[in-house]
Amino acid sequence: MVRKEAEFPSPNELVVCTVTKVFEQGAFVTLEEYGGKEGMIYLKEIASGWIRNIRDHVREGQRVVCRVLAVDERKGSIDLSLRRVTSSEKKLKLSEFEAERNAEKLLLLVAKKLRRGEKKAYEEAGFPLIRRFGSLHRAFTEIARTGGECLKELKLGESWSKALCSAAQSMIKPTVCRVTGELSLRCIRSDGIEVIKNVLIQTKKSLEGGGGLEFYLVGSPRYRVVATGSSYKEAEELLERAAQMIIQKMKEAGGEAEFRR
Repeated sequence: MVRKEAEFPSPNELVVCTVTKVFEQGAFVTLEEYGGKEGMIYLKEIASGWIRNIRDHVREGQRVVCRVLAVDERKGSIDLSLRRVTSSEKKLKLSEFEAERNAEKLLLLVAKKLRRGEKKAYEEAGFPLIRRFGSLHRAFTEIARTGGECLKELKLGESWSKALCSAAQSMIKPTVCRVTGELSLRCIRSDGIEVIKNVLIQTKKSLEGGGGLEFYLVGSPRYRVVATGSSYKEAEELLERAAQMIIQKMKEAGGEAEFRR
């Protein structure tokens, strides 16, 4: 099971869920990344428009991606929405979830060799890696790319560092390298949304070349940008060029743009 360090998700977060019960007023689900905690999708959040039969949209055992609407930790309740997740957000989230599951298997394999249980694996290495790199998958990818140099600042100990480096280099051999960043785009013009859309389209057409660029709306005004290439250097250079071009084009159009890795 993919694990998050926090006990509960945050509002607006995308979460992977499994539908456990469907009834007329909505559906109950378990959150895969939060220890199987139960969440609720009310009928109005299942799909847009009139719903004739809820089972046309969800069914028991189905894996879905939901957006967190509200969390009450005291009551243990989590309200979710299915309709507020776009197809591109769903695709990206499921891809990240599968990558994280594979990375977790690698972490637990390393832990087994070091005679550590799952709890110790996360306490000693898993959560520190997630805090530093954002996910286990990105952590292992960076370990493979740097030959383990990125682990020095974490001070995980020699046994963990050597084992993680060995596992990452032997098992993570990407044919396509991917790096990500986040853009904050604003334009107060009456056609501001079209301005942002055109800037992203123009940038994608201008820079794809041998690599690729994809943009995903995280939640206005935040956009995730994913750059791919045949090497990490190529992907990173593409990401940097894209960010610079978008910032310049937004400025020329009277808008604002900020980029974060």
